[in-house]
Amino acid sequence: MKKIAALVLALVLCLTAAAALADGIAKENIKLGIITLHDEQSTYDKNFIDSARRAAANLGLREDQVIIVSGIPESDECRQKALDLADEGCNIIFADSFGHEDFLIEAAKEYENVTFAHATGTKAHVAGQANFHNAFASIYEGRYLAGVAAGLKLNELKEAGKLKGSVPMIGYVGAFTYAEVISGYTSFYLGAKSVCPDVIMKVQFTGSWYDEMGEKAAAEALINAGADLISQHADSMGAPRACEDAGIPNVSYNGSTVEACPTTFIVASLIDWAPYFEYLVNQTIAGEPVAVDWTGTIETGSVKLTDINEAAAAAGTAAKLEEVKAGLLDGTIRVFDTAKDGFITVGGEKMEESWKPGEGTDGAFAEGTKIVYDGFFHESEYRSAPYFDATIDGIELLNSAF
Repeated sequence: MKKIAALVLALVLCLTAAAALADGIAKENIKLGIITLHDEQSTYDKNFIDSARRAAANLGLREDQVIIVSGIPESDECRQKALDLADEGCNIIFADSFGHEDFLIEAAKEYENVTFAHATGTKAHVAGQANFHNAFASIYEGRYLAGVAAGLKLNELKEAGKLKGSVPMIGYVGAFTYAEVISGYTSFYLGAKSVCPDVIMKVQFTGSWYDEMGEKAAAEALINAGADLISQHADSMGAPRACEDAGIPNVSYNGSTVEACPTTFIVASLIDWAPYFEYLVNQTIAGEPVAVDWTGTIETGSVKLTDINEAAAAAGTAAKLEEVKAGLLDGTIRVFDTAKDGFITVGGEKMEESWKPGEGTDGAFAEGTKIVYDGFFHESEYRSAPYFDATIDGIELLNSAF
């Protein structure tokens, strides 16, 4: 019943929004405001900024039709900046950080004729605010692909007798213990495990999305603990630089680090936000409703990998990634495959159909909703933001205070 109620609410919101936007807005009058947590020094925020500029070019928007404001904290400053953008004539306002959501919802209440959209958020489907929307992408598929590249590299190190321990070990630098981060490192691990079955992972959290020194220290601690390869869900160059300094292979996130790390960078997964920005603009021009929850995919061009650094990657990586990508597209490969023996277990047990995400992933939404069925966990199907939050066997959390 909860799922049905959520779907009904989403439909009502869409219809309300459609009525408000029925006349549309001429392309020359479109004004898109982008709020980012940090500036282009953050790989995460740079990815949004680059995507917005790419979308504007694709759409043929003038330079003055896109306003980007950076360095806006997860505080009431976000609400105020959103109101400032609305006052400046922005008819679409987007914010990129998880903690911006509540403040953007408050701004949406004050400007109901403006479309507000937010990345990685969880509340659009329950907020009851017709002009507020969430968006994310099935990046777990991109991270799975990046994990395959990592697993192939670990196999290469193993065959060459270069592992630090008896089994291959991934070290992972995570920002927070949010479902978004858990889903990300789990899908990365599963990608590696699909080609390197004995791999293990250790995760070190930093408690910050952007802390270059903290991320570098976390990566160094993982390397000293025996990590053969490092990946991360954190936004600075701290971990990649630690890997380059130590000569440890690195799989990054949000963009290539090959220029700074030419001998250790293998590949990175990323969300290309240009398709979503183009969608927002085109829906607004047409006077059509914006999805309450929008999930980009490989098919929409939203989930991507950077170019592979052949100097660091294992032989055959490109061909294998194309093979796995094809399997993800045709459904023969599922990232969170709960049917495959020994692939995903929690405390030695399979994830059964009765399993539910925890309260930290919006328990009210998940309650009474089947998440595991047809042999896999259905990530990002019931809302755009990830909700996989289990600690599966093979992954050890070294700290969990964040």
